[in-house]
Amino acid sequence: MHANAQRDAYSYRHDPSVPDFDDNGPRVFMDGNCVLCTKGARLIARFDRSNEFRIIRVQSDTGQAVLKHYGLDPGDPESWLYLVDGRAYTSLDGVIRAGARLGGPGRVLQIFRILPRPVQDWFYRRIARSRYRLFGETDMCAVADPDFRARLVE
Repeated sequence: MHANAQRDAYSYRHDPSVPDFDDNGPRVFMDGNCVLCTKGARLIARFDRSNEFRIIRVQSDTGQAVLKHYGLDPGDPESWLYLVDGRAYTSLDGVIRAGARLGGPGRVLQIFRILPRPVQDWFYRRIARSRYRLFGETDMCAVADPDFRARLVE
């Protein structure tokens, strides 16, 4: 499930099925019903001192269209996408890259770079497919924090 090199940078801008959205800066497409994703999004909001990250729920029209553009199924629990400078990264590779860009505690994720890509993907799939059972469900949009809510793109 790698969207990394499958499309030219900013190719979604030329896809009529993808609504226009602000892509100035890193964008993280994640499950808005997942407790783990919501906690990750809240960490992004807390540690993104430059206020450049935006979070897009895969359940939103934009989230669904962008994921489909990259050949991902928005209903698949493995569908997580990091979009930066018009390039898309998926799976643990995307999580690691987002963590590196975020800095601070996000750099801890760099330890996973030592794992071969197939092992990274296996690890990511195990967590992604079990996340509701392990962490539960929530509604990301119900988070009351105004700083967090300002980062959500619908």
